[in-house]
Amino acid sequence: MSHRVTTVQYRTPTAAPAFVRLLARLGGAELPDATPALSERLGQWIDWNRAVSLSRALDGVVAPGAGAPASDDTHHAAVARVRTSLSDAILRGAPLDAGDDDFAPYRRYCLERQRAMLTGTGPLRGRLRDALAQRGGDLARLAEVDAVMEMTLSPRENALLANTPVLLGLHFDRLRAAAEAASGPAWRALFRRDLQDALLAELGLRFHPLDALLAALRPS
Repeated sequence: MSHRVTTVQYRTPTAAPAFVRLLARLGGAELPDATPALSERLGQWIDWNRAVSLSRALDGVVAPGAGAPASDDTHHAAVARVRTSLSDAILRGAPLDAGDDDFAPYRRYCLERQRAMLTGTGPLRGRLRDALAQRGGDLARLAEVDAVMEMTLSPRENALLANTPVLLGLHFDRLRAAAEAASGPAWRALFRRDLQDALLAELGLRFHPLDALLAALRPS
């Protein structure tokens, strides 16, 4: 009986980032065979004012910032510490049993973890940009470009990520319905694992720009 519970109708995803593939699987959606090129997407998202700011950041000459730069090891340790703290909270905090038909505790948990990711990664990204700005030259220019891109893309990213609890709610309902049809008790553990996997994948997505900035700080 448990076998029927764990084989809810999932559609085979096409090539896409891991987080997108996971959400498509949980939401029971099909991914398009082809997506617009990144340059085309950016052209749709970046308005005229942002485009001017981005052009200035790309073309400008930036002097090193004031103050003694922190060591690369300090930045690596800070990123690792925040990543570990956020991932541990995801793995430890998921509700164990919220009742047969109550998704609300899981939704609250998901929103709490998303807020923690946002507040944990935002200031850290700014500190990494400050570290790049202190180096001057191309690294300082990269910091300016990242600042413009964050201001441009973060509102859209946050709006899209707000759909994560919605898709998880749909997945919860499908697993519960399949369990009721099969009289199987194993669906809650499966959902809890899928919930954690989705949040860990989102955490990885949020760390992509931080990892890129951190890589730029490494000596060549």
